[in-house]
Amino acid sequence: MSAPAGDGRVGIRDGVGGSGGSDDRERRPEAHRLDTHEVVLLLGTDPDRGLTSDEAKSRLERWGPNSLPQAGGSGILVRLLRQFHHPLIYVLLVAALVALLLDEPVDSAVIMAVVLANAVIGFVQESRAEAALDALRAMVRTRAKVVRDGVPHSVDSEDLVPGDLVHLAAGDKVPADLRLVRPAELRVDESALTGESLPVSKDESALPVETVVADRRNMIWSGTLVTGGTGTGVVVATGGETELGEIHRLVGGADTLATPLTRKLDSFSKVLTVAILVLAAVTFVLGLLRGDELGLTFTAAVALAVAAIPEGLPAVVTITLAIGVARMARRQAVIRRLPCVETLGGTTVICSDKTGTLTRNEMTVRRVWTPDAVFTVEGTGYAPEGTVVGPDGEPLPDATAGGEALRWTLLAGVACNDARLTHEAERDRWKLIGDPTEGALLAVGAKLGLDPAGVGTELPRLDTVPFSSGRRRMVTLHEHPAEGGTVTLVKGAVEGLLPICEREMGADGLPRPLDREAVERAVEELAGHGLRVLATAMRTGPAGARSLNGAGEGEDGEAHGGKSHDGKGAGSGFVLTGLHAMMDPPRDAARDSVATCRRAGIEVKMITGDHMATARAVATDLGLPTDRPGAVVTGGELAAMPPEEYRTALREATVLARVSPEQKLRMVEALQQSDEVVAMTGDGVNDAPALRQADIGVAMGRGGTEVAKEASDAVLLDDDFSTIEAAVEEGRGVFDNLSKFIVWILPTSMGQALVILAAIVMGTALPVLPTQILWVNMTTAVLLGLMLAFEPRERGIMDRPPRSPSQPLLTRALGLRVLLVGVLIVAAAMWLFSYERSIGASDEAARTAAMNVVIAVQVFYLFSCRSLRQPAWRVGFFTNPWILLGVGLQILAQVFITYVPVMNTLFHTEPIGPDTWARVLALAALASVVVAIDKRLRPGAL
Repeated sequence: MSAPAGDGRVGIRDGVGGSGGSDDRERRPEAHRLDTHEVVLLLGTDPDRGLTSDEAKSRLERWGPNSLPQAGGSGILVRLLRQFHHPLIYVLLVAALVALLLDEPVDSAVIMAVVLANAVIGFVQESRAEAALDALRAMVRTRAKVVRDGVPHSVDSEDLVPGDLVHLAAGDKVPADLRLVRPAELRVDESALTGESLPVSKDESALPVETVVADRRNMIWSGTLVTGGTGTGVVVATGGETELGEIHRLVGGADTLATPLTRKLDSFSKVLTVAILVLAAVTFVLGLLRGDELGLTFTAAVALAVAAIPEGLPAVVTITLAIGVARMARRQAVIRRLPCVETLGGTTVICSDKTGTLTRNEMTVRRVWTPDAVFTVEGTGYAPEGTVVGPDGEPLPDATAGGEALRWTLLAGVACNDARLTHEAERDRWKLIGDPTEGALLAVGAKLGLDPAGVGTELPRLDTVPFSSGRRRMVTLHEHPAEGGTVTLVKGAVEGLLPICEREMGADGLPRPLDREAVERAVEELAGHGLRVLATAMRTGPAGARSLNGAGEGEDGEAHGGKSHDGKGAGSGFVLTGLHAMMDPPRDAARDSVATCRRAGIEVKMITGDHMATARAVATDLGLPTDRPGAVVTGGELAAMPPEEYRTALREATVLARVSPEQKLRMVEALQQSDEVVAMTGDGVNDAPALRQADIGVAMGRGGTEVAKEASDAVLLDDDFSTIEAAVEEGRGVFDNLSKFIVWILPTSMGQALVILAAIVMGTALPVLPTQILWVNMTTAVLLGLMLAFEPRERGIMDRPPRSPSQPLLTRALGLRVLLVGVLIVAAAMWLFSYERSIGASDEAARTAAMNVVIAVQVFYLFSCRSLRQPAWRVGFFTNPWILLGVGLQILAQVFITYVPVMNTLFHTEPIGPDTWARVLALAALASVVVAIDKRLRPGAL
């Protein structure tokens, strides 16, 4: 049946596995569709003795180690220089050069510090993709039990080759993709790779070629974890050819997209750069045409450029985002890339993983059915907290209060169980060691006082027949001191228990004939609610039996001729006690958060590798629409659709089940092509490619894999979907504050530039000198504009629809407001400068007055910008104390530059009198009234 190991008849690349590239992957046969003897023959190995050591060495030299490929990247210098390749950075560099030419080294140094800070942040963040790939590579590094030359060895996983025979046992991490050849009740946790919420039972039977990865029961995937049983498999793929390797390729190939903010700033910076150069050129040409001196004309052009460049913009943007990061961290969301703070606020679609994000990733019993009553279980997760409510709506004090059928149902769940629950005091949570289903049974028993230690004393275990996929049940034999005999307990799938049950237990503990139809109706109803149903049964026996074999329950679970006390065959005669109905429940706050997101115009799509029925039930519980046509689809159904139909179906779907990593990635890309801003949440390795491709990838901090965290832009410390909703709220507030700052700072820059241009056109002296312009720009940006970053979120921020991804940073309405304020600044500065000179003031005093009126208009306009929609008085004068502090400091700074002699010398200023100050304040107040009227006439500018 098998070819001799190393006979040379099979080339690994032409066979089932290898470490080749994607082309080899596409043309290799799929091992899951082949019988075991075909796989063994194709790989030139032996199902009992494995490869020879020489053949294994030869294959390792030929195909390389079993490790994920190291991706090549740009050098450090290239990555560092790339951070300066941005139009806004070019503008800042020009500003620094201009300041240096104007003999202002301090201002030049400040601007360069901002540039360098941004470069360092970008350089650090660009390394995230490499970190994600490193985390993936670390997942496959382990030790493996391999048979070579017929002898078991423990080898490093990197030394495995296709054709190796690998033994697996509970607790082992799977070192490569294996085709199972000899399972022994093997169960594997594949949740990190496929999204399957429960461990998967494995068998060696061949499967149809179209079987999706999550349903290939005869395959064991690299990076997954064995939770029960044992098994032997043949390595069919190593390194980059494994399913984990395919995810590695997808992560490496997914683009790290620019955020909406960076795209808008990029576009804005290009327009700003062109505008500044054009205005400076026009100023220079006009000066020459008027016959002005070349040096004076150049100084005027430079002054205009300095006036037009908003030097404080990058610093304030960075600080505003950093404040948003701090606020999100207080709400359990850690942002790993600064611009993504704003991206969350612009999210239009949230693609959420089910297991661990919308649900707790902790199986929980929700109902306990007994032949006479149905009990509702409250509380979620593995914590022994919550109550069990009887049919009358009253909580039960203990297990006996619900009758004997309930007590034995819970006893069977606790005693016929190999899992353990431990309490982690430092994290104040309960941790499961073992199967999630068994953990749920322990938790519900503990809620009514049945702890494993106490049950172990009450019913000492004598023997066990482990769960098997054939019998679909687990059996344990216990001493029963209270009755002076033994009791056999069994739990498992309903179809595995009903054939061996002849009676059912009533609430009084007495057996009666089994009503199979009633049981089947109960199972159907519970399953219809997305609950997984397990049955329990018991059978008493005489003292003396010390093993299940002796009592008649052999490896096949059938009768062996033994007689129970009732004369029936030992393979039957069980009494059905009840049913446990369980599910991975939604998180406590997830339902309200989903509703809030939908009210805010954000579409929520649940994407999972789980089965459709389970996904539908959870989605319904969360309030997602599942009853309209096309609301629930599978990844396979979508994949079979042509592109246009695919996009339409994707838009209509709210639940997408049985989705593979490639399909998740394609879904995100398709949504982005429809101009959606996509937030993708996930915790598993299978989520990493889509997390990286999404506009904002959100990983789980507690239950998430390191791969998912490294591929993400944000990490939720509490793994709760409600935290995403909170982060979106904060993100919207951040964008609001950035918009307020930009709308505030642009009129100043534009107004000052137009003042210079107007002076050149009119042939008058410059109302404000370049050094004074630098003073205005740098002090107001820090002392006034920066304070807008601390503005609290406006009421009703989550009642608005998300802004359009195509909406520019500066809308037409806001652009008109910027133009209006810029004109007001020009008019106020030019008029006051001319008036002061006309009444006999010196040029220095007139310029001092003009500089102060520019700042005064900014101060009054600052209060208007605290809300772009509402009047300033509605915002509340004291809701942002930082504004008051900034204004106070700016007033002190103006007093300093106006009246301190050394400042008069440095900045060519001169003290002014009270009458001049009165004119300054009057002009600023008049400008404020005009802006208020504009806001009243054109509400809702954003």
